[in-house]
Amino acid sequence: MMTQQQLIELIKSSTYRMQILKEIQRLNIPSVWVAAGAIRNLVWDALHQYENETPLNDVDVIYFDPYQDIRGEKLIETTLKERKPSIHWEVRNQARMHIRNGDPPYKNVGDAMSYWPETATAIGARLNEEDNLELLAPYGIQDLVQLKLRPSPKRGDETLFMDRIRKKRWLDRWPRLRMMT
Repeated sequence: MMTQQQLIELIKSSTYRMQILKEIQRLNIPSVWVAAGAIRNLVWDALHQYENETPLNDVDVIYFDPYQDIRGEKLIETTLKERKPSIHWEVRNQARMHIRNGDPPYKNVGDAMSYWPETATAIGARLNEEDNLELLAPYGIQDLVQLKLRPSPKRGDETLFMDRIRKKRWLDRWPRLRMMT
């Protein structure tokens, strides 16, 4: 089984992921992370021993600022698009997302991630001020590295979980994934 240190080394070995992490580091936002598919897909590709990384539909950039509205998100997104226009950036302030999702207010980025539909997606990475790669995974990395698809205990909507799996065709792309419902 892949350890947290091996996961960090895997991310470091991806030139594309490291370019993304360096761009968000340049934003100088204390709570900013690259999350979801940018990390999850890399791990699943490696565990399936694929030679090429699965192309990303988007790169999820998340942060937490209770004093910033949607204009702040759009400004960050515009900045990233100007720097790296070939990447489809999706920036979301997790301090606001509880409203859209009908959840209680989130306390921080990790708390917000704990409400995401599946545990394996609730993972983020960033480069800190010392250029060390950090991970944030409210449910740990076990489901991700053991190829387990499990609904988040806080989301509680298994329909959303199943719809995402079908829509994103994860079982077609990564056939070794196992459902844990």
